[in-house]
Amino acid sequence: MQDFLMLVLEPFHEVFAGFKRFAPNILAMLTILIGGLITARVVRLLLRKTLTALNFDAWSDRMGFTVMMRKSDVWTKPTEAVTRSVFWFLVIFTIMIGLSALKVQAVDNLVAQFFLYLPRVFSAVLILVIGYVAAGFISRTVLISLVNRGYHYAKLLAEAVRLLLVVLILAMALEQLAVAPNIVVAAFSIIFGGIVIALAIAFGVGGIDAARRVIEKGASEKVEQKDEIQHL
Repeated sequence: MQDFLMLVLEPFHEVFAGFKRFAPNILAMLTILIGGLITARVVRLLLRKTLTALNFDAWSDRMGFTVMMRKSDVWTKPTEAVTRSVFWFLVIFTIMIGLSALKVQAVDNLVAQFFLYLPRVFSAVLILVIGYVAAGFISRTVLISLVNRGYHYAKLLAEAVRLLLVVLILAMALEQLAVAPNIVVAAFSIIFGGIVIALAIAFGVGGIDAARRVIEKGASEKVEQKDEIQHL
């Protein structure tokens, strides 16, 4: 009978012993999570006050970030969007650190992969932000230059340049994230080539009359020059 009781109670003893060994890890995880959440809230509050003092919303309007957010169906203010992004990043960061405190091999592998992937995420975000600003600047430069030269399709050409740059930037960001790189490269080549061909056809068909006028004008000038030479 005693052997039977020992056989029944032994699994409970093993579970209890395992819980005693694992309890400090759980306590450490909970401590990290609570401290991290409090820190994230404090950082969000300080960041919101700092960006408000620096008039970050007005700067975003001038740089075109607000327009980009509206096109992406994000209707919060840029300051709130940045503070929320930082807050949730800190929350996820805290959760990963808390999970690593459990000292579980599978969880440790997951956390290691997360931290190894972070540089790619930062690079992709940096490419998107800088690329969008650069695309807008180059597009405006092309528009101003073509308008000053009297081109009728200045706005269309500027939008075409901006569209090509946006496609290039998105492809670079996705390639940096290592999201199906072969598919991304193939899709970029197809889309980029399709846009270039479509623009070439559109400008070729739409510019027939303009080309005819240029040729006729050049021919008439040559005839006038010949007449002047013969007259002399």
